[in-house]
Amino acid sequence: MDKLILYFQYPFVRYAMIVGVLIAMCSSLLGVTLVLKRFSFIGDGLSHVAFGAMAVAAVLNFTNNMLFILPVTIVCAILLLRTGQNTKIKGDAAVAMISVSALAIGYMLMNIFSTGPNVSGDVCSTLFGSTSILTLTSAQVKVCVILSVLVVILFVFFYHKIFCVTFDESFAKATGMKTDCYNLLIAVITAVIIVLAMNLVGSLLISALIIFPALSAMRIFKSFLSVTICSVVLSVVCAVLGLLLSILAGTPVGSTIVVTDMVAFGVFSVIGKLTGR
Repeated sequence: MDKLILYFQYPFVRYAMIVGVLIAMCSSLLGVTLVLKRFSFIGDGLSHVAFGAMAVAAVLNFTNNMLFILPVTIVCAILLLRTGQNTKIKGDAAVAMISVSALAIGYMLMNIFSTGPNVSGDVCSTLFGSTSILTLTSAQVKVCVILSVLVVILFVFFYHKIFCVTFDESFAKATGMKTDCYNLLIAVITAVIIVLAMNLVGSLLISALIIFPALSAMRIFKSFLSVTICSVVLSVVCAVLGLLLSILAGTPVGSTIVVTDMVAFGVFSVIGKLTGR
């Protein structure tokens, strides 16, 4: 406890905790919808796209790479949604095609136009997370807060529409609801969350923040609202515990948070079986 109190006297640790909590909250909000709509693979695909965009931003020496990564990821989210609705190229094939291409291009650019002596280390840090979450500036924290608040407002405002599109898109479309617009909204919000989460857990581990809390909540709760609330609370708790354990044990931040989510899923699965849910 004394060690934690000492660490929390430093602003960068407080910044990391704020950003970690916000990212975990936003990821879990959309996680339930993405899992139920069988869209969880989109998070994995967009994370690879974000990696490729980050590599391009590094090569071009952008001072604020988020101004480049965020628009590129949003555009690719829209392309994935549109291409996935094409009968010639199915959704899973479209995701595989775009994500693998972005991953390959990003790695190739980082090798050809190396900006540092340790290319392998840079790639590993980007894919699996690094200590960059502990070197956040106040400006980056403000951007994260603004985008996180925007995601929460959009989710709350369009909650009933997202609920309808999630459970029965065909019926919602038959009643005159513009389901394509709401699917597009879900894809754009997912892209924003992916970009925010890259500094926390790395591009390859982002899907865990989206999937694990939702699946854990589904082991016990049944209604959409209760699963969403439980998912948010559980995701925030796991993020805080993961960050604290990472600080105390000196382990990688992203991997520690994901392992914490995995343990929580195991606990919730056991509770679900014992209670017969």
